[in-house]
Amino acid sequence: MFVTKNTEVIGLDIGAYSIKLARLKKTRKGFELMNFGIMPTPPDAIVDGVIEKPEDITEAIRKLVSSEKVKIKHLVTAVSGESVIIKKINVPIMTDDELAESIPLEAEQYIPFDIDDVNIDFQIIRKIQLTEGPKEAGLEEEPEDQMDVILVAVKKDIIAERVSLINGAGLDSVVIDLDVFAIENEYEFNYGFQEGEVIALVDIGASFTNINILEGMVTSFTRDLTIGGDVCTRAIQNELNVGPEVAENLKMGIEADGVSHKDVIPMITAATEGLSQEIAKSFEFYSTAANREIDKVVLSGGWAAMEGINKFLSNSLGLPVEIVDSFKNIKVNYNMFDPEYIKDMAPIAATSIGLAMRRFDDR
Repeated sequence: MFVTKNTEVIGLDIGAYSIKLARLKKTRKGFELMNFGIMPTPPDAIVDGVIEKPEDITEAIRKLVSSEKVKIKHLVTAVSGESVIIKKINVPIMTDDELAESIPLEAEQYIPFDIDDVNIDFQIIRKIQLTEGPKEAGLEEEPEDQMDVILVAVKKDIIAERVSLINGAGLDSVVIDLDVFAIENEYEFNYGFQEGEVIALVDIGASFTNINILEGMVTSFTRDLTIGGDVCTRAIQNELNVGPEVAENLKMGIEADGVSHKDVIPMITAATEGLSQEIAKSFEFYSTAANREIDKVVLSGGWAAMEGINKFLSNSLGLPVEIVDSFKNIKVNYNMFDPEYIKDMAPIAATSIGLAMRRFDDR
């Protein structure tokens, strides 16, 4: 497989509710949107984050690629959930080769899986010089210089499963990323980061909510919550005895079966309050451990498209909450794309857009 740093890729976000595809063309000024498509995930194909019907997912990917008339075969996708571990660790300063050799031993104390069952990667964030200047009185030894490292471990069977899905659709899975990092890349390109600012990127999908808290441009805390938009949809289904499609429409403000959005507001409020409490627990844990407060929250994902969700969470969390625009700094030809469609998809597209930005010289 011959690829270069400029080889175009497809970004594919496989979610429990929908599958999203994005393709971006690299330009001198950034990126131009060439394709964005979305297709419902086949019923019961993904249950509680577990792929139960891989052949249905593969067929859906094949149909989505065909409907978008994409000829590119190189694909980038991402994983998240309980089989993914992300930790910021502190180690003595060493070379990349030395760290690569020692990282499996370092990882064992942080990873709750057999080390042979995971793929491990790392990224050096910053180096901390501690030995400059005069030695402090009373210290027998100078402290070692240290560096902060992001350690990532993913169970091998999860990666193998994703590769099998992609290859089965006739595509080459050239990069497996993490959802939280894809969203971070998308946000950095569209908005940038202010020095010293602490931002919580919160992606609310159907089955999971991914939290990535960044200090400046550096991941400081991540957590995947096993709660998402499905909890709201199921509440409406159970209360009104309607099917999942009707419940989803009602959740998003579309009248269905003679039921108005106003009628389901109490159910939506209760479900959102439950999600808000779980997010607040993660924020409190971070703030206590880091002795830092979060400056603002940026929402993405399917639930972020629900009208008024940012105001509700802002009141509940006591923080500014914004809805991400994944196309903010991306050139969009509105002769090719309906402006309303792009506006509606802006928060939903975050992961796929971040994945489509990946190039082969990225780290």
